[in-house]
Amino acid sequence: MNYPTDADGHSDWGDESDPTRGPMDGDRLRDECGVFGVFGHPDAATLTYLGLYALQHRGQEGAGIVVSDGGQLRGHRGVGLVSDVFKPHRLKPLQGDLAIGHVRYSTFGTSVLKNVQPLMRDYKKGAIALGHNGNLTNAGQLREELESEGRIFQSTTDTEVIIHLIAKSQEESFADSVVDALRNVIGAYSVLATNGEEIVAVRDPNGFRPLWMGRLAGAYIFASESCALDIIDAEPIREIEPGEVVVVTRDGVQSFKPFAPVKPTPCIFEFVYVARPDSVIFGRSVDEVRKQLGRNLAKQLPVDADMVMAVPDSSNQVALGYSHESGIPFDMGFIRNHYVGRTFIEPDQQIRDFGVKIKLNPARTAVEGKRIVLVDDSIVRGTTSKKIVKMLRKCGVKEVHFRISCPPIINSCYYGIDTPERNKLIAYSMSVDKMREFLQVDSLAFQTIEGMVSATGMPNPQFCLACFNNNYPTPTPEEFKPKRNNRRHIDMSADLAGIGIEIQKLPTHW
Repeated sequence: MNYPTDADGHSDWGDESDPTRGPMDGDRLRDECGVFGVFGHPDAATLTYLGLYALQHRGQEGAGIVVSDGGQLRGHRGVGLVSDVFKPHRLKPLQGDLAIGHVRYSTFGTSVLKNVQPLMRDYKKGAIALGHNGNLTNAGQLREELESEGRIFQSTTDTEVIIHLIAKSQEESFADSVVDALRNVIGAYSVLATNGEEIVAVRDPNGFRPLWMGRLAGAYIFASESCALDIIDAEPIREIEPGEVVVVTRDGVQSFKPFAPVKPTPCIFEFVYVARPDSVIFGRSVDEVRKQLGRNLAKQLPVDADMVMAVPDSSNQVALGYSHESGIPFDMGFIRNHYVGRTFIEPDQQIRDFGVKIKLNPARTAVEGKRIVLVDDSIVRGTTSKKIVKMLRKCGVKEVHFRISCPPIINSCYYGIDTPERNKLIAYSMSVDKMREFLQVDSLAFQTIEGMVSATGMPNPQFCLACFNNNYPTPTPEEFKPKRNNRRHIDMSADLAGIGIEIQKLPTHW
């Protein structure tokens, strides 16, 4: 296949240099990915475009759509926001009544175009496109095994491992090949796959990530969150269950559970941070869960204050819940710039804390002279939180009482949320009292694990809490270390330089 670059600088299925990270990157938890699919609607690409818009919060680094009219797969991908990638002239050629789409944040693999999904490949049975939300913990081991068999990878994302396993499968049907492939992987995956004639939707047996199914004018819709069904006026049918496979063809819909059953462990951080508050996931309203998290915090460590405010946006509902329970008025103490995008220019040191200021700015008249309860969803490294508190102090805030809607994060996530290595997490190396001193706040309180779980209101809940308690529900990547001892890299630069030969390194874009 040829992958030409157009006048806009987009290559439909090629490579592109890694974009510069935006402000505040590195000290916030990163969203993961979102998937959306349509089967049986003449405007499938347009509906997918709108659905990805609604899922933009789950990934802002790249977007892609693949369509089919029952024959050839066609698609377009790009680095950037949905609105940047899919200009009208890009969307118009994507004709067909079947489509799958994806928004990406690079939890694994760099943010280059070759890693933007849906990935599309040709193989012995035709073409395949696949979009994946989640991370595979044994991807490194599987990739090494596949490479040793001579298989060539075109990306660095673990999603391509699934595609190679599908291509390798000896099963006759496409759906059975997808299932056969996924039997070999461990970790988190909500997957949409298509061969141009059917859509196969799969949620991993642990159910780490959400996946919804809906209907619209006879068409079947799939989405990571229910808010993406709302935007196109689709009727929600139900959430796909952990370990369930749903296959949609011209003949109808089939559902089966081919995997060995395990206790579901959905990611509780979907409630805390990832999902949009107007979504329903795992059977519960995100809005209601977050407000209950705020009510719990208000009961946990009461404090006299004049105002409750949030670090927008994921903490807004938590702050409202805190205000309702405590009786302390809620106000918008921060004004958020929603049009930040990416900046490639950093000012000199005369503009201090630029990365935070470009996104958030205190409303001085709202906060000056007040005792404030400041609510945030989490503390990661702590550096951004410290800058936020510093900005409030400069605006004349009298007291800052910091309340966090989740427990201290002490471990990395291996299932789709991008977190730093644990030795870079402030809660891994500091006690709560030490963190309070570091952040220079008057008091600091985190949600308890029990309070967080109870806020979901789910009977007999089983959640993944590994980033809070180190109890991982599956083997971690450390248990699947690739064995590359037989591959020795010999650096002869020094020896050759001694005899007058200089080795030139290839440019990174070559």
